[in-house]
Amino acid sequence: MTGRFFDPSELVRAYRDPLSWVSLAVDLAPVWAVFVFGWTATPLVALYWLENLVIGVFTILRMIGTALSSVVSFAMALFMVPFFFFHYGMFCFVHGIFVRAFAGGEDGGAFEPVSLIQWALGTAPEMVGFVAAIAGVSLLFYVFDFLGRGEYKTSNPQAEMFSPYGRIVTLHIAIILGAGVAFSLNEPLAGVLLLIFIRVVFGIVMTVLRRRKRDAKVYAVATGVDDDA
Repeated sequence: MTGRFFDPSELVRAYRDPLSWVSLAVDLAPVWAVFVFGWTATPLVALYWLENLVIGVFTILRMIGTALSSVVSFAMALFMVPFFFFHYGMFCFVHGIFVRAFAGGEDGGAFEPVSLIQWALGTAPEMVGFVAAIAGVSLLFYVFDFLGRGEYKTSNPQAEMFSPYGRIVTLHIAIILGAGVAFSLNEPLAGVLLLIFIRVVFGIVMTVLRRRKRDAKVYAVATGVDDDA
């Protein structure tokens, strides 16, 4: 770590991990959907909204996982898991209503969570497969990083509960900006590709931050410093 905001060597180190390449491939998969399956902005925005739901599910799994590390964490999880479920669920629900209205979806059932999910999954025949790919990558991170590398031992329900919000807020802003361009330009393909580009760059940043977190842990162990970051 050089202390610089961006160090090219960090990017190289981050992509020495095969899981980083798998994640990048899934992030780039919508490009294939656009040119092969003819996806427009609507299914793309729906996909990214569904990704938020996947993130929420795995955040709950991480919160439950940290609860196994101590009695205190278990007690925290008993309160925080239900709180996160309703708070984060409402956050995504409101955004889902906005996305559906913005994409010109029908109003029928718009205020029902199940209806929103059904609408998003139905925006493209291939949607289930793409969501499954996102869930698969999330599962790999959960198994190899959270469980395999013992992240659950150095975290707690509170830290896990707040961890996705920065990512989700950033992703929501990117969706709004990219979708706005996609729906307003006479050449909507440019807006669609812009949205994908924003999402891919965001994924690369998250991969570098994941590498930084691992490096910090290795440094803490090597120097004997108890650093749970």
